[in-house]
Amino acid sequence: MRLPVLVILLTVFIDAMGVGLIIPVMPELIAEVTGGGLAQAALWGGVLSSVFAVMQFLFGPLVGALSDRYGRRPVILVSLAVLAADYVVMAVAGSIWLLLAGRVVGGITSATQATASAYIADLSEPGRKAQGFGLIGAAFGLGFVVGPLLGGLLGEFGTRAPFWAAAALAAGNGLLGWFVLRETVTDAIRRPFEPSRANPFGAFRALGRLPGVGRGLTVFFLYQVAFMVYPAVWAYFGRARFGWDAGMVGLSLGLFGIMMAVVQGGLIRLILNRLGPRGTVIYGLVFDIFAFAAIAFVTSGTIALILTPLAALAAVITPALQGVMSATVGPRRQGELQGALTSVSAVAMILSPLVMTQVFAAFTAPDAAVFFPGAPFLLSLGLIVVALVVFLWPARQRAVA
Repeated sequence: MRLPVLVILLTVFIDAMGVGLIIPVMPELIAEVTGGGLAQAALWGGVLSSVFAVMQFLFGPLVGALSDRYGRRPVILVSLAVLAADYVVMAVAGSIWLLLAGRVVGGITSATQATASAYIADLSEPGRKAQGFGLIGAAFGLGFVVGPLLGGLLGEFGTRAPFWAAAALAAGNGLLGWFVLRETVTDAIRRPFEPSRANPFGAFRALGRLPGVGRGLTVFFLYQVAFMVYPAVWAYFGRARFGWDAGMVGLSLGLFGIMMAVVQGGLIRLILNRLGPRGTVIYGLVFDIFAFAAIAFVTSGTIALILTPLAALAAVITPALQGVMSATVGPRRQGELQGALTSVSAVAMILSPLVMTQVFAAFTAPDAAVFFPGAPFLLSLGLIVVALVVFLWPARQRAVA
């Protein structure tokens, strides 16, 4: 693997791991700086998570547009430097407002995943972009698995230790990138910076005019909302349906994350070679329909533990769909596209937990007419069916014509 690609994958890995590193200590840290109890800490934790996602939504297209104009290298290096400083600030924060400011800055810098994806797209040969995006997804999945595990271990040394570790990782990767990252944006593909398109709404309008991209963004959004059912309700679902404790929930999510990394980092190449990007998206959506149906109705914890990593076999959808849209927009707008996708993901991160937890609560409350913890997964199944219809619609129209 070329060293610049390794640095890009490390950047995504560290972004994901940085988020996971601080999860185990956040309840205790928030209680420490606010002086309140666990309930108050949970409320503030929700605020911090929402602010993080809102910043990703607002700044994803801006960061992508800046990388289209000024290059991927400076955007990535500056973001890593700011991210390292942000973790230092959070490590010494003595008030909830500093933590809130840290999440604001963290949400902005986390939008560098769009630039990282654009960098991979620049280096990938036509027709092989989806494989590159698969590596990005694998790096993110591994980071999200390793982060909480390492954060839990470091938390034994105090609530601030994970932040210092995350700062050191970001700074070290930035230093490595300074020496090995080369610029991939040439004058031939450099795009002028247009403020009207450096925001999510302008980017959606501009990209939506391109054939197929509007549908691609719709499918991507529906899939992301459906997929977010796992982090939103899995812990509650495992307790309500199987009586799992925190250890079993963590084990099942760890298996899912590892399998996602295997699928996106390796198996996707075999599937792409056999089905092509479009066929791979269709396969992933169909597989997800069966996976969500099985999880919704399973009653055995053992079978659920087997199904969880198998469900990750549908994780080819995101990189394959990115590959389809990336080939459509051309080399000059890779940053803009990836920034828009970051914003779409952020909206899903904001919306899905609210909807999925409400559905779960409605079907597990003491006065619920029907006790059915799997209801959120049926909702996800319905969203995937709609996504599949939207994705297939142009092909059906051409067939009729």
